[in-house]
Amino acid sequence: MKIPVIKQLVENYSKEELLKAEASLLEEQTPAIDIPGNDEGEQLTHAYAAIQILESMDSNGTDFKAALREYTSRVRNSIS
Repeated sequence: MKIPVIKQLVENYSKEELLKAEASLLEEQTPAIDIPGNDEGEQLTHAYAAIQILESMDSNGTDFKAALREYTSRVRNSIS
């Protein structure tokens, strides 16, 4: 998971575009938008993170940094 890539996705694409890209990746197809990553798994991780952050920003009215902190905290808690 690369934070600069996630930030780029949040800044450049809508949630709908990211959801379509996520669905394409899950179907082993090439997404319509460019999602950087070393492989499909990393691309999917970046898309999912960007979607979660955008949803947090929309529902909680937070900025990118706060939504990112919330997301990374959830990730850390899930793997510890």
